[in-house]
Amino acid sequence: MNIDLSINTELARTILVGFIKSEVTRSGFTRAVIGLSGGIDSALSCVLAVQALGRENVLAVRMPYQSSSPDSLSHAELLIEQLEIPSKTIEITSMVEPLFALDPKITKLRKGNIMARERMIVLYDQSEVFKGLVIGTGNKTEILLGYSTQFGDAASAMNPIGDLYKTQVRQLSRAMDIPSPILDKAPSADLWDGQTDEGELGFTYEQVDQLLFLLVDQRYSPEECVEAGFDDKFVDVVVRRIRRNQFKRMQPPIAKLSNRTIGYDFLYLRDWGT
Repeated sequence: MNIDLSINTELARTILVGFIKSEVTRSGFTRAVIGLSGGIDSALSCVLAVQALGRENVLAVRMPYQSSSPDSLSHAELLIEQLEIPSKTIEITSMVEPLFALDPKITKLRKGNIMARERMIVLYDQSEVFKGLVIGTGNKTEILLGYSTQFGDAASAMNPIGDLYKTQVRQLSRAMDIPSPILDKAPSADLWDGQTDEGELGFTYEQVDQLLFLLVDQRYSPEECVEAGFDDKFVDVVVRRIRRNQFKRMQPPIAKLSNRTIGYDFLYLRDWGT
């Protein structure tokens, strides 16, 4: 089954630029901070933020680890130069290595989570220095699959691309003239040598996006997805990931004791006070 995930890129651009401008200004800010990894997701969020707020109001922060690919830095620099935006490079090696050293048996996964969270510590610190809100860079595919680190790369004040599947991120990025080296390389969190998103997940973004579209947007049951032509084991793996990672998509639940509990009965809009 071939599912068309094409979007109207100009309409999407207009909506997302307006979203960033509205959310930043209603919070009382005029600036934004983005962790620029050299990958396509952060590049797209950065370009959208620049169009919303102006190039002088967006700070790009590169946060390499000692084993990070040199391409990550150079690709991020391509975008920084193209957009002519302020930037900083803050290496996290000396920040995370002491924690790694506490456990000789530390796993790659634990190291990756620590690095992701350390980068967010750096980013939020720079947001205070620059007086700008942190812009999210996670796409819809990653969010649904839980392919992110809670309070790490999943953290942000707002996320302009969280309703775009990875294949749609690619479409919009091409339309917005993001440099081709960023568009063409294999998606990777760059947490260790040779790591790729699709290698870790066990399937391609193109494959899973079509299945997720049926499951989420079209409300197909798993059985209906199998009837539509998807392998039953593939469907089962994806459904399990969506369910297992629901906690990552929620604010921490608060135990209810009073008549007005935050998140349950106290539900004023973000712009309530404006």
